[in-house]
Amino acid sequence: MVMAGGLVLLAVCLLVGRYMGSTGKGALAFIPLWLIAAAVNMWIGVNRAGYSYADEFPIFLLIFMVPAAVAAWLWWKGL
Repeated sequence: MVMAGGLVLLAVCLLVGRYMGSTGKGALAFIPLWLIAAAVNMWIGVNRAGYSYADEFPIFLLIFMVPAAVAAWLWWKGL
């Protein structure tokens, strides 16, 4: 569900970027926003769910990297 939310956020960033003149800028703007959101998700897992940082870090990487890789690919393709 978190990754799906990231892809929705990417779509919103792309639409805003297109409105402002460049979808590539929207894709690049998405990456730091998604890094913050994925870090908040990790923080919730550690502080509220009781997982350790060692347990949550691989999940953080997966949650961050998949949508960020899609954004980087879209930026690289110039879409």
